[in-house]
Amino acid sequence: MAGRPRGKSAGRRRADGGDAPGGRARARAFGLRTRLVFAFLLVAAVSAGTTSALTYREARNALLKTAQDTAVSSFRDQVQQTGWGLPVQEQGLELVLRDIARKGKPHPWVVFAEYGSLRASSGENPVSTVITPELRRAAHANPNGSFERVVKDGVPYLTIAMPTVFRAGPGSMLPSGLILYAVMRMTDEQVNVDALLVAARDGALPGLVIALIPGLIAARSVLRPVRELRKAAQSMGSGRLDTRIPVRGSDELADLARTFNESAGKLETSVRELREAEARARRFASDVSHELRTPLAGMLAVTEVLDEDADRLDPDTARAVRLVSTETGKLAVLVEDLMEISRFDARAAELNTDEVDVAEAIRKTLEIRHWTDGRIRTELPPGIRARLDPRRFDVVVANLVGNALRHGGAPVTVRLRVEARSPGTPVLITEVVDSGPGIRPEVLPHIFDRFYKADAARTRSAGSGLGLAITQENVRLHGGTIRAGNLPAGGAVFTVEIPLHLEEADG
Repeated sequence: MAGRPRGKSAGRRRADGGDAPGGRARARAFGLRTRLVFAFLLVAAVSAGTTSALTYREARNALLKTAQDTAVSSFRDQVQQTGWGLPVQEQGLELVLRDIARKGKPHPWVVFAEYGSLRASSGENPVSTVITPELRRAAHANPNGSFERVVKDGVPYLTIAMPTVFRAGPGSMLPSGLILYAVMRMTDEQVNVDALLVAARDGALPGLVIALIPGLIAARSVLRPVRELRKAAQSMGSGRLDTRIPVRGSDELADLARTFNESAGKLETSVRELREAEARARRFASDVSHELRTPLAGMLAVTEVLDEDADRLDPDTARAVRLVSTETGKLAVLVEDLMEISRFDARAAELNTDEVDVAEAIRKTLEIRHWTDGRIRTELPPGIRARLDPRRFDVVVANLVGNALRHGGAPVTVRLRVEARSPGTPVLITEVVDSGPGIRPEVLPHIFDRFYKADAARTRSAGSGLGLAITQENVRLHGGTIRAGNLPAGGAVFTVEIPLHLEEADG
């Protein structure tokens, strides 16, 4: 059947998530419109076929029954009207049989007679090859006669068996032993039956062609609301939440349109409220962060002075001073992280790229934070250069290594390599692997969520809870991806992939 999708390839997806062009064409060729038309034609074909078959059967049975009843009745009358002398003599028997055969209706007969071992016919052969043993047995068992339709060598015949009887008294008949058989060709009836079959077939085919027109009209009327629904869904998916569908009529499709409009209205209201709440939250975080920066700068300066004099204070006061200094530093980090997240949410973050030696940039990040002891291992091949934002790449490496040291376990390994992807640009890959127990499966889907705590019982931690979220945003800003996983032998691994050549890398 033309346009039919082959196997499972009709629903095949490309690796990038889009439809394969060939699969989309096959799916479109056997879409809802085609299926509706096919269903309509199938119903029409079944109806036309059933009607034609029933009409053909009834006409055929009526045609054959008329010829059959005429022949049986005529043969019975001829046998009963013929006077038979017993015992039957062979001399003159053929003349009687020919006389009966000449009076055959509705077509000429060939008449055969069987009387003991005596065999005679109105034709050339005294014995018929068409008469079956079943008919002979039925003739001996039924004094009123029997008939049978037989097809021999592709030719249909009607065979009639009529035993002769004589009356032994009122209501009593005895068989004489003489049985007459009439064999009549039914070629004319077969021609008529074949003509009926051709007429039924030729009448059904134009009916199917004519049924295609209302099928197309019905499919069009059914699919119009579906197409409108698809366009409306696409419009809403592109952000136009005020999209609505015109409602026509009061059928099921009209109910679907009303339900869609009601759902779209509720969704528009909910999204508007969520956007307003999100905007308020972003403004709040940004405003609070900006307002806190100035007093925090003063507090940090004061705590630095107090830290220098802590050794000259009494132990309790010194412990309190160091606690204030530590918590003030955490608060400063949280404020800076909140401001960074606010810039990402406001789409105000920009890349200031430069061509850097990536291995040297990673070493500088580790040296600045004094991560040069045995806790850190590096596999940094020289000569790898890329256009990156040095400050943002520093944040990515620092957050991943610091997270591995805090929540994983030493030693932490930092690897760097370049992979050539085909097709596509080469990819710069940075991996940070720790030696801890790894990340629990239920935590992995949320590892980059803001303020997510892997341990719900831990309400305080050394970080702000935004480090990995900021890392992900910085990687995305470079056009790259980051993913987290576990090694088979244990330990968590974070993999950052950044294209080496970006058209908009210059920010």
